[in-house]
Amino acid sequence: MAEQAQFEELARQLSAVGAVKRDLGRILPHDCPAGSAAVLTLLGRHGDMRMSKLAELLAVDMSVTSRHVAHVAERGWIERSPDPADKRSRILRLTPAGSATLCELSRRSTELLAERLSDWTDDEVDQLIRLMTRLRESFGDCRTGHGHTRSGAAAAAPPVLATTTTTRTPA
Repeated sequence: MAEQAQFEELARQLSAVGAVKRDLGRILPHDCPAGSAAVLTLLGRHGDMRMSKLAELLAVDMSVTSRHVAHVAERGWIERSPDPADKRSRILRLTPAGSATLCELSRRSTELLAERLSDWTDDEVDQLIRLMTRLRESFGDCRTGHGHTRSGAAAAAPPVLATTTTTRTPA
């Protein structure tokens, strides 16, 4: 078991991850704020879904989800169509323009990560991925509000990074 001082340092390091998230946020196009990027990312990862499912994955209120969805729909990045099973509900689906925007977001985040981690070895990047994945699994599904669960369900990845897969090439 780790020592108290190690957990204190870990808490400090995790709070510093905010700087990484801010840098990733700065590379988003001006018309695609983080909430919009999260909507595109989740639809890209999970496919078509109802707004209620999207709100659950975003871990935000339906009113916040509605604003994000309206923003991306206005830009033509998603379409909302009636749910055949329940005409009162809408199914959200990425459009080709939305898929192209998602690819651009992924490209930008991949380039930034490759630039910032250019002095890391492939093994170090793989180790970071493994450890971050394990950390998320240790916290379980944070969206449920039940705190620590060992169900194996991981919370939604941060916007943009959710679809990013990096293939490193030597610099």
